[in-house]
Amino acid sequence: MLVAAAVCPCPPLLVPEVAVGAAPELDGLRAACDEALAVLTGAAPELIWVVGPGPEHKLFDRGGVGGFQGFGVDLGVALGAGDAGETLPSSLAVGAWLLARAGWQGETRALAVADYLEWELCRENGRELAASAERVGFLVLGEGSARRTLKAPGYLDERAEPFDAAVAAGFAEGELPPLDAELAFELLASGRAPWQVLAGASEQPVGSARLLYDDAPYGVGYFVASWS
Repeated sequence: MLVAAAVCPCPPLLVPEVAVGAAPELDGLRAACDEALAVLTGAAPELIWVVGPGPEHKLFDRGGVGGFQGFGVDLGVALGAGDAGETLPSSLAVGAWLLARAGWQGETRALAVADYLEWELCRENGRELAASAERVGFLVLGEGSARRTLKAPGYLDERAEPFDAAVAAGFAEGELPPLDAELAFELLASGRAPWQVLAGASEQPVGSARLLYDDAPYGVGYFVASWS
């Protein structure tokens, strides 16, 4: 059963060693992530599932390893048992870094979700993960539209801000509605499928939902929320 969840974005710039001189620009975002992780780990889950976007739909049930060497930083991370045969996608590597920063040492597994995964399959995945232990926590990673401003990675799209506003409202209310997968794809919103996995896991009303961060630095929608 799902007992708590933390929602965070997963840009490698979240890691100060990667951001280097720009690191202070995201201090507020990191503080919000720390707060969400404190709620998640404070709920004493038996198992935490890290769910984030990836190039393919892939389960990491024995852990995995990753790092930020591709960004010029010799920093490695491990998720769970850290099976060297499994390489984590970037989003899950950031998730592993966030858990280590929070001091989590309990059981951890992960699921990478491709952006093509339909709502019904996302919901089914969420239900299965939530039923994997009596007390399950979720760390859900992903971003809103990368088309919020003219300087955004995907340039400006006027549909981006309303899309992200609906997502933020869902996190604040503890009930994320089904999202248009095609629109999310066009808006470069990497969090759509992972968020919908969380929605599937949360079949019961969320007791306490808090939206801790809602902004678009660099023209990309970043949200941090805690559900418990």
